[in-house]
Amino acid sequence: MRRRDFISGFAGAVTAWPPTARAQQPVKIYRVGLLTNGAVIGATDERRKNLLTALAAQGFIEGQNLALEQRSADAHPGRLYGLVNELVATNVDVIVTFGYPSALAAKNSTKPVPVVITGAGDPVATGLVDGLARPGGNLTGVTELSTDLSTKRLEILKDVVANLQRVAMLWNAGDLGMTLRYQSAQTAAGLIGVKVQPSGVREPDDFDNAFAEMRREAPDAILMVNDALTALNRKRVVEFANVNRLPTIFEVGAVVREGGLMSYGPKQSEIGERAAYLVARILRGARPADLPLETPTRFEFVVNLKTAKDLGLTFPSTVLARADEVIE
Repeated sequence: MRRRDFISGFAGAVTAWPPTARAQQPVKIYRVGLLTNGAVIGATDERRKNLLTALAAQGFIEGQNLALEQRSADAHPGRLYGLVNELVATNVDVIVTFGYPSALAAKNSTKPVPVVITGAGDPVATGLVDGLARPGGNLTGVTELSTDLSTKRLEILKDVVANLQRVAMLWNAGDLGMTLRYQSAQTAAGLIGVKVQPSGVREPDDFDNAFAEMRREAPDAILMVNDALTALNRKRVVEFANVNRLPTIFEVGAVVREGGLMSYGPKQSEIGERAAYLVARILRGARPADLPLETPTRFEFVVNLKTAKDLGLTFPSTVLARADEVIE
């Protein structure tokens, strides 16, 4: 057989192959790890749902080309380093962290993996990144305007609570990111003529001590900083505050829907969107060190009128007009 005839016949055979046989290529599965110092991030968790919805919009769909691996420390930060190693062993392409302790553990992994952080406070002040524009290392993510937000929450309390003088601030004193947020609130309080009553906690038993101190020296309101420890004990805080007729303000709307009075903070769906954008960039080959940290641009103010009625409070019409969600 002449060479020309052989090549012609081979080309014809290739052309004759069924299209499906040529098209069937292995689908690459991207693996994304979720790491939190809090409770398990279940299927109904808004953070997970927001992240998956936004990733799907970027072309990464769970069950098709995306698989999730998640690990949760249940407010025991000492477990985080082992959990990071477990995620690394599953060959994840990127880890999304929730909170400062999780971010720190992922950053210090013996085998660095790209990391997208959320809810970690000020990442520059805590040393997680070199800067917001060029984070360096293996981290990028979504940051918050903690000082501005602390001032805003205290101003809202002052608008709602007549003669506000002292605000008890509950925060996880064992979390550097949250401690810096407490300090920024303390500074902000001084600027608007309000005193902060520190109520730092490090473990669940500390909440009873904090409540006892508030009974001895009653504040005019409570501001709770949200992290794994306080979130796991949020219902205790809401119950104590409502029984003792203390107005509350939180950082996330979910606590208000469970009976808290008010919340003000970044819209959680946007945090999921921005984190997903960064994850998608990394899965497509970008380096975290070259991806500027994202800052939320949308915020929500949630109020609970039923709780207000139980506390004997009336929201000024000017405050209600600013609310994004009113629970009745």
